Amino acid sequence: MTVRARGLAAVGVLVFAIAALAAGRGLASGAAGEILRVRFGGDAERTRVVIDLDRSSRGEVIRAGDDGQVVLSLAGVAPPERRGGAGQGLVRDFRLTRAGAASRLELDLAASAEIERRFLLPPGDGVAHYRYVVDLKATGRAPTRAGPRRAAPPRPAERPLIYIDAGHGGRDPGASGAISRESAVTLAAARALKHELERGGRYRVRMTRDGDAYVGLDRRVAIARQAGADLFISLHADAGADPATRGASVYTLSEQGAGRAVREFTRGDNWQRSLNLPGRDASVDRILLDMTQRATQNRSARLARTLLGELEGADRPLLRRSHRDAGLAVLLAPDVPAVLLEMGFITNPEDERLLNDARARRRMMRAVAGGIDRYFREPAGEMQMASAGAAGQP
Repeated sequence: MTVRARGLAAVGVLVFAIAALAAGRGLASGAAGEILRVRFGGDAERTRVVIDLDRSSRGEVIRAGDDGQVVLSLAGVAPPERRGGAGQGLVRDFRLTRAGAASRLELDLAASAEIERRFLLPPGDGVAHYRYVVDLKATGRAPTRAGPRRAAPPRPAERPLIYIDAGHGGRDPGASGAISRESAVTLAAARALKHELERGGRYRVRMTRDGDAYVGLDRRVAIARQAGADLFISLHADAGADPATRGASVYTLSEQGAGRAVREFTRGDNWQRSLNLPGRDASVDRILLDMTQRATQNRSARLARTLLGELEGADRPLLRRSHRDAGLAVLLAPDVPAVLLEMGFITNPEDERLLNDARARRRMMRAVAGGIDRYFREPAGEMQMASAGAAGQP
């Protein structure tokens, strides 16, 4: 299982979703309700727990995660036939038990986490049942365990997988300078970056092309997603009408591009499966897709900031507005943080000289590798997540 799929803390958005059919009975009827089903998905930074109910229920927090467990009581509902199983991401496993007229949900944490928000969603938007939602976030503290229950032994962590995309190639040579073509300088830079990243065995590194070959833009993204990449960086050389214009810049996905990405991604028949979503409730799956993409955009922006900081520290000239956004095809993956680095202007004599100088290229790629190191080393911080019904019951 890849680092992205298992959700290392540096790279990822954890979401739990629970979906089913419901009768929609209310508390006023006096009849006992039922928890319908529990399902899991997400990463080790954020967790969404969505509990499907056939009636409304009031939730109460019994344990908030400080002792390695999150425990909730749900009033007026009985546990389902399947009362426990393995978890995912921040949750190692779960159990459902009856507690008088309520159900008790116990989540054993795989890492320290706390409740960020919780709310009840009534039936609506094509969903016929109630959903009690609990959002968890990692705290970065070592979890403590209460009682005699033993923690599961830690799994050996896989090294992050980084895909380097050398822009253009083959029948698409890209922009031209006085002495070079874009496809050649991007390939040389990609090889130099691969060498820097592989030093010390910190990462697994692959390239979308390692020769003068044409690779379609959609194919470049698909290659990285199919491999379970934790990060995608596309290298390019800019061009402009004014030969005096020079400097590097980094692109991340724009809001308009994000909308296009969702539309294109959901056209396929099996898009839920490719994101490991339940695939039984279209509205819940769409919420999860939106949350996944929002988290991916936030991670991409964080990566862009670290790259620009390292490049500036290495005295590499930057454009005045060096962090840009666009709907570029190589940035459209909803679940792989991605940036496009314009290394400089091939139409500027000094930038072109640096792009073709082996020592200057090595220094620049060392700075890029330093930015990637910071990205994986530093905590993600607060992420703004799209939250279905965030204005609902706290």
